[in-house]
Amino acid sequence: MIILVLNCGSSSIKYQLLNMTNNAEVMAKGLVERICLCDGILTHKSNKAADYVITTEIPNHTVGINLILEALVHPEHGVIKNVNEIKAVGHRVAHGGENFTKSALITDKAKKDIEACIELAPLHNPANLSGITSMEKLLPNVPQVGVFDTSFHQTMPAYSYLYGIPYEYYDKYKVRRYGFHGTSHKYVAQKACDILGENFNEINIITCHLGNGASVAAIQKGKSVDTSMGFTPVEGLMMGTRSGDLDLGITLFLAEKENLSMKATNDLFNKKSGMLGVSGVSSDMRDIEKAAAEGNDRAKVALEMYSYRVKKYVGAYAAAMGGVDLVIFTGGIGENDVITRKNVCEGMEFLGLEFDADKNKGKRGVDVVISKDSSKVIAMAVTTNEELVIATDTMLIVKDL
Repeated sequence: MIILVLNCGSSSIKYQLLNMTNNAEVMAKGLVERICLCDGILTHKSNKAADYVITTEIPNHTVGINLILEALVHPEHGVIKNVNEIKAVGHRVAHGGENFTKSALITDKAKKDIEACIELAPLHNPANLSGITSMEKLLPNVPQVGVFDTSFHQTMPAYSYLYGIPYEYYDKYKVRRYGFHGTSHKYVAQKACDILGENFNEINIITCHLGNGASVAAIQKGKSVDTSMGFTPVEGLMMGTRSGDLDLGITLFLAEKENLSMKATNDLFNKKSGMLGVSGVSSDMRDIEKAAAEGNDRAKVALEMYSYRVKKYVGAYAAAMGGVDLVIFTGGIGENDVITRKNVCEGMEFLGLEFDADKNKGKRGVDVVISKDSSKVIAMAVTTNEELVIATDTMLIVKDL
């Protein structure tokens, strides 16, 4: 079964075409950029030809997706002869609220439920929904599936997801912890268990998805019981440009002192804080590590803050679950940054985690155990593949239609 996976942002579309009957072969992938802006760009990569780049006006998602379909059937750069070879479309959807506890077939009701979550994810859900409606126009008879960043975390108990504010705001507006990166957390946890020969439903796992956006999840016997991101993705770990956990009083204090509007305040803590704000160098860990090695004190402090906060969450979640069996690092930083993994894992012997510097050294972008053979708690770096999860869920849902 050939499945098209779409990840629609406000001005971009990431895509992959996978042949699920041929070991989930990635036939093609690419990126549409600058939607609604002048000089839109499609960059298309396939396993059959050289990269294919188009620069043209892309006024909306429908035009962008149509460019993707044209590239997929292009006589020179395409990988299929006809769009009818696409048997299903899987969409990454940022927010499913409490309506979706698992991936779901897109129906009229599903679209209404996704639309109802727009106020919870105003930057992402409209674009996700636009991708869905665009595909309905372009391939009206092809089934579509939504895979939700939040659904894996819907198993959290009330004491974990509620905030210490008047309960009426949960009743009225569903203000609660939702968590994100659920697709990645679930995938790497199950993948690690497969590698180790462990039963996903019998052990306690802490997954650290570390990238420009970052979160930690506590997975107890196959279920997410807590996660660091909250009502929005700004809570939790310090990230590339997001502040992470913050005293609410600071928000009010700075808004008043700097005479900031609501939008400016939001931009401050979402786009100008985190590693960028502290280091003053970059939001990219590689740039910050280079600056720190050259003696930049602010860069050094930023790196220390980053690892310290990840370590705090690992310790907290181990306590919350009554112990941990497996700690996983994934995402762009988790999979590739040996320094961050080292800084988080060192000093965890009290928890039963004995870090192995030799196993960790030089290991980038691979699945690898980075704890000693004698360690009671296993630490691993595991590569994530959210597109594969979306394609797999899509295939399972549509195969019997």
